[in-house]
Amino acid sequence: MDFVSGNLGWIEAICGPMFSGKSEELMRRLRRAIIARKRVQVFKPIIDNRYSDDEIVSHTDMRMKSEAITRVSEVMSRLDWRTQVVGIDEANFFGQELVEIANQLADSGKQVIVAGLDTDYMGRPFPPMPDLLTLAESITKTLAICVRCGNPAKHTQRLVESSELIVVGAAGSYEARCRRCFEPGVPKQEYLDFARPKQVTAES
Repeated sequence: MDFVSGNLGWIEAICGPMFSGKSEELMRRLRRAIIARKRVQVFKPIIDNRYSDDEIVSHTDMRMKSEAITRVSEVMSRLDWRTQVVGIDEANFFGQELVEIANQLADSGKQVIVAGLDTDYMGRPFPPMPDLLTLAESITKTLAICVRCGNPAKHTQRLVESSELIVVGAAGSYEARCRRCFEPGVPKQEYLDFARPKQVTAES
């Protein structure tokens, strides 16, 4: 969604499970802003070095240069006053402080585009995205494809044993699951036991 802007700032939130195209959508909007000759700055958490240290990278290998930061408060210290659009990827790695920062940026006239997971590996709301959704002027919910049954997937299934809330990983560590196939936490079995046709034997 595009807004008419004078000194008007706003927040756009892009949320959904892993493998649903959140980072691609974030980059698409940022590239549109660049084409419109707006000044853009992009930030990502430094711990997300799965594909690159200084780029946002989607699971389909779309890339965009970004600044890696340890804490979201660094956005304010690194921000060029001329910047008009601020992109922030992997919001779920930054914690609740991101809500205040995003609000400050929007109140100062910046267009803020934030992408992140809205639920964690247990299927619970994943801060800070729930609060960002209530404050955002624009919300986009992306869905993935369930790897088990092919239905729309809203959950991120963790496949590696860990009770930590944040475990950085990609394919092999996580997969997209629908409501039916999702198992909160780590799956107890490799494949769900779907009903199979009864085999016909020679004695039948």
